[in-house]
Amino acid sequence: MPGKKPSAGEQSPVRLSTWDDEGAEKSLDAEAFSSPPELTNTELVHLRVRVIALENLVIALLTQGSDQQLAVAREMAAYISPRPGFTQHPLTIHAAAQMSDSVDRAERFRKRSQS
Repeated sequence: MPGKKPSAGEQSPVRLSTWDDEGAEKSLDAEAFSSPPELTNTELVHLRVRVIALENLVIALLTQGSDQQLAVAREMAAYISPRPGFTQHPLTIHAAAQMSDSVDRAERFRKRSQS
């Protein structure tokens, strides 16, 4: 129930995004996507650090994943690769290769941990 505070024995729900609270009713106009503000060097450095951290967290999670989960990750990488007859976009090709590389790294780490 909205506005209800959890009692001492209850846990409050985990909120992963505040989108609902921050103007979900507002639509994004095309101008926001056509001319985004330039990022400062500091913002780019912070973004790079966060991406590296997320990549390593994904690899750590894949390391603990089942063989089936690793296969699904590889399948997804193959799925996003361009299909015959479609334009091969360099960023898509690179993203698929990065996904496969992450699975490879997880498998190498898993083998090293088991020995």
